[in-house]
Amino acid sequence: MSSGNFADIAVIGGGASGMISALTARKYAPKARIVILERLAKTGKKLLATGNGKCNLSNKNISADSYHGSVKNVMDIIGKTGDTRELFQSMGVMCIADSQGRIYPHSESSASVVGALRMALAEADIEEICNAEVTDFFKKNNGYRLTFGDSFLDCARVIIATGGYASPSFGTDGAFLRLLKAKGYKTGKICPAVAPLRVSPEEVKGLKGVRAKGRISAVSEGKILRSETGEIQFTENSLSGICVFNLAYLYSQYKGKLTLSADLMPESSYEKLEEMIYCIQSARSNQPLEELLTGVFTKNLAVYLVKKALGRPLNERISTLKYNEVKAICSVIKKLEFKVTGASSWQNAQVTSGGIHGSCVDDKLESVLHRGVYFCGEILDTDGLCGGYNLEWAWSSGVFAGRNCAKSLKNGA
Repeated sequence: MSSGNFADIAVIGGGASGMISALTARKYAPKARIVILERLAKTGKKLLATGNGKCNLSNKNISADSYHGSVKNVMDIIGKTGDTRELFQSMGVMCIADSQGRIYPHSESSASVVGALRMALAEADIEEICNAEVTDFFKKNNGYRLTFGDSFLDCARVIIATGGYASPSFGTDGAFLRLLKAKGYKTGKICPAVAPLRVSPEEVKGLKGVRAKGRISAVSEGKILRSETGEIQFTENSLSGICVFNLAYLYSQYKGKLTLSADLMPESSYEKLEEMIYCIQSARSNQPLEELLTGVFTKNLAVYLVKKALGRPLNERISTLKYNEVKAICSVIKKLEFKVTGASSWQNAQVTSGGIHGSCVDDKLESVLHRGVYFCGEILDTDGLCGGYNLEWAWSSGVFAGRNCAKSLKNGA
């Protein structure tokens, strides 16, 4: 085994994909010196926060439609890297799946997953150098020199797993992506993904804290781009919830031309909804208009919808509703629209849309600009839906990059 300022494989980034790439590399290069360089005080910090601390490891319903970006062999990589549940079971982590196919550790604690990974790294004799932010790398003899602080590490191979811009408090602020762009790497259009979408505060006035189940669609110039069903959450200036998160990646493609259209009663046809409104009008004829949808939606949302549809005083009686006003109310319930004005801040985003473009790596995830350098995880231009898909990509791409990197070393180092 080598020592000192040389490593056979250096992994930049001690997150999910970085840790699993190092562990996989060990299997294929048992004698190699493998070192993880992590900018934070400990590895796995971002992983601790995933799935609201429950660590949504993967999903049983993985498909090509779950991913977006310019890396074209995503499903091939996932198919060639084994079952995630078996991977973690081999490290002593038992997994369970919920009714929607989301896979969690049995403990429902991300700390269990991070703990298992750290123990596995120690058992595999993989070194962790923390508080080591790599600020540059360049060709050195037959390998590369990585610089961090006042130190350096020479290595034969490099795996870059530094993540993107999302959740900068966990060490992923896009610094390494900026370094790579300066070195000639092309990136996809970078934008927060798996994140809330901003709208005009005036459009959601009175809805802060409201939650409503429904179907929400991303629409551009009259064309429905994608629809999701689930709980829609309103803030003072955005729409949130998993169903909205799964539409956020479209903002970068349709900036300035994207609208969210919510059907707040997708289970009911327009005609059935109209019948219901007339029934309520008959039953509550002497009540004020603000009470029209009480019991159908939460109070704030009920008042908001009637006010938006009618545009007249809500203290007038329900009996005064006219035919065209009933139709207007039904239209608002079935097609409540919000123009998207921006994406969430990076602090509130879970994933980065955009990253190292697929044209910059070959089918082994090796750089075409720097041979011997491999990529995995969020730094690549691949992002998935909310529900375990992004961690699945972290594990699969990490295993794939680690395996290919180690195999490229002569005689297993």
